[in-house]
This record gives sequence, structure tokens and C-alpha cells, in this order.
Amino acid sequence: MRFFSDNAAPVCPQVMAAIADANTLDTAYDGDAWSAKLDGAMSDLFGRDVACLWVATGTAANSLALAALCPPYGAIVCHRDAHIQNDECGAPEFFTHGAKLLLAEGDGAKLSAAAIAALLDATRDDVHQTQPHAISITNATEYGRVYSPADVAAIGKVAKARGLKLHMDGARFANAVAHLGCAPADLTWRAGVDALSFGFVKNGGMSAEALVFFDPEMAKATRYRRKRAGHLLSKGRYLAAQILAMLEGDLWLANARAANAAAAMLAEAAGDRLVHSVEANEIFLRVSPQEAASLRVEGFDFYDWGPGEARLVTAWNHAPEDVRPLADAIRAL
Repeated sequence: MRFFSDNAAPVCPQVMAAIADANTLDTAYDGDAWSAKLDGAMSDLFGRDVACLWVATGTAANSLALAALCPPYGAIVCHRDAHIQNDECGAPEFFTHGAKLLLAEGDGAKLSAAAIAALLDATRDDVHQTQPHAISITNATEYGRVYSPADVAAIGKVAKARGLKLHMDGARFANAVAHLGCAPADLTWRAGVDALSFGFVKNGGMSAEALVFFDPEMAKATRYRRKRAGHLLSKGRYLAAQILAMLEGDLWLANARAANAAAAMLAEAAGDRLVHSVEANEIFLRVSPQEAASLRVEGFDFYDWGPGEARLVTAWNHAPEDVRPLADAIRAL
């Protein structure tokens, strides 16, 4: 009955079992057997050599990534509604020691290559203006929209032509891949992405997110930044174990498919109430305050999202029978 956030979903059993299996004596910090497997496991997933660092939060993953891609005197292009702009309490600026966020527009919090190019063109190449060094996109976006490989490649082309690095905030990367049915590589490094914040907590993990660098050399300085930021956990094996469990047998993808399928059921019930097309596991509905109140009286929990709108989020553990009562209630409004 609770649809306000996938962050509130329970931890999936395989992750809990992996944490228990890691509950043994091993080397501290990131020198343990589980952490040592991360680079290889992620390299297998993406089809090339990568470096993977665990961190405890998506904010840390995003901010550490951007610190690697942009100097303190530089700027990062992102959407006006991006998580790094609105929901991370200035952490990207803090971790980069002062880099500026340049805000662009786009429907559904989704940037286009043309919008980015227009913003870059409006920035004078002189010492009086902050010069862009990186672009950050969110996939799936804050409104549940998905960038296709072609979308990302178009942005990657702009980034390469302008000498910029490209970061992907993938808090719901699994949901984007599940929606598209593409290879993870097609949505990242093959399209020009330099660093990926690969989310696991929203998708059944407990406390582990992965920061993936598609050029392993870029990870070297970030290991020091991670320690300096207080994110080098002394028992990091428990984080590594969670990520490895999610990768095994493509559990990360199965969980995302379940969440997306649940969202699709709600989207079908919502019909023309939808504010944005449903491409991942977030649903934005037009509902009056009275209608929202009536849904809550029936026991459903969700966020109000501005005047006359509500946000519903499905999770990995939502089976059809969990979602059907809400779908029926939406149809009956």
C-alpha cells in the first residue's frame, strides 16, 4: 500500500544473504576478497575494463564522480530538475570544491544534445565566465523518462566535440536498461559516458552504490577523495557483497523489470491522468486534493508533487497483486 519511494522498499533476500556470508574475518577497508572482485564483475557486465568503487550513497557516487570530471573552477551542465541540483544539498559543489552547475531545460527532466549545445554556445570563452568541463544526465530521469542509447550518443558526441566529460546519474539505471532491453554498454561507454553512478539501493540493495569509471585511470585519485570524504568504510566488504549479489544472475535487471511492470499496471489504469510517459518505475498523476485524500483514506501512501499532482513509485518487490488494488482505486476516481 506504500508507493512513496523505492528507497523505502525492503532489502531483497539475496542481498541479505550476501551480507551474512560476508560476516567473517577479512582485511579491512577495500582490501577484502569481495571488494577485489568488483572491477572484474563490472568489467564483465560492461564488456570492457572498468574500475568500480563502492560508496554508501548515491549523493556520494554522483559527487565523487563529478569531482573526478570537473575542476573547482569549472562548470557542470545538468537539467534544472536534476537530482544533483535540487536534492543533494550542494554536495556536488562541495565535493568539487566549488564547481558551478549550469542549468538547462528539457521535457521530463531530460536534456537533448541541442539544448546542451545551445547552453554551451551561450558561454563566452573568456576568463570572466565559468567554463564547462562536464555534462551530467540522469537515467532514468527525475520524472521517470529514459534516455535511449541514441539519445546518450548524441549528447556524448557534443561532449567529445567540446572536450567535456560525460557523467550519468544512474540511481535508476537498472530501470532504464530494463525498459530499453539494451546492453548496459550501449547506454554508457559506447555512447560516450565516462563515469556512471550505478544505483543499487533503490533496486533491492541495503547500503551500497557503485561508482564505475570506464577509464580505470580516472579511479586512482577518486580513491583518495573517497577516503577524504569519509566514504571509505572500514568494513567495506559488506557493501561489495551487496553489489556482487545484485550482479549475480542479473538480479539487478530482474528486480528492475518487476518494478517497471508494476509501474506499467498503474500507468494503464491512470490513462490521461499521466503527467509524463511511464518508462521506468515512477508515475506522475493529475489528481485533485480531494482525490488524493480519498486514495489515502483507502490506505495508499504516496507523495504530493506540486498542485494537483502526485508521484507514485513502484519497487522490486511489488507483485501484480500488490499493485492491482491501487490500479483499481485510480480507475474508480
